[in-house]
Amino acid sequence: MSFIQLKGIQKQFPDGTDRLNTVLRGVDLEVERGEFVAVRGASGSGKTTLLSILGTLLAPDGGSYFLDGADMTAPGMDYSLVRNRQIGFVFQDHRLLPQYTVVENILLPALAYCSKAGAEKIAYARRLMELARIAGVAGQYPHTLSGGEASRVAVCRALMMKPLLVLADEPTGQLDRENARNIASLLSEINQAMQATIVMVTHSEETSSVAGRILTLQDGKLQ
Repeated sequence: MSFIQLKGIQKQFPDGTDRLNTVLRGVDLEVERGEFVAVRGASGSGKTTLLSILGTLLAPDGGSYFLDGADMTAPGMDYSLVRNRQIGFVFQDHRLLPQYTVVENILLPALAYCSKAGAEKIAYARRLMELARIAGVAGQYPHTLSGGEASRVAVCRALMMKPLLVLADEPTGQLDRENARNIASLLSEINQAMQATIVMVTHSEETSSVAGRILTLQDGKLQ
């Protein structure tokens, strides 16, 4: 079985007029471990919905989802544990906490399980910062960072728990062209250096070009 396996995924949302708007119409997807897949599509095509299902933030209305052989739609599944330990998220708006420094923001996933990060976790966070070339801003607060730096912090935070899967939702959507290229290149480096499995959704042809495979979400299906 593939590392990620989606079969016949469907999702609908009420449209406010007692009708349902079908966003995903039987999506099939297989991703191998260590692969970097980009999903392109226009605004409103269902890219974020698909990523939310992959991240267990949304439950599908139909179909099956297996991650590393585990049924992600099984009754009793502890989704919060799956999200924190097995899946890393990179959001478009960074979502850094302003009261914490850069290194503290990166350590937040680890701090969900303990009141203080140990030396091993701190050393790993600093290794990630070096890989992302932001070691020099470790003690700064989010409001002092450039958009590119904040994006790199968000990528490091997503990797803190050494997740099985990294999900990136329009990670370059708020950046200028140069910084967008840098973040796309960083994701490619992480995929190669750490063998991280990455699924990224984007509307950008240039950003998606760094992925090993590019798919298009159109009319509720992947093509």
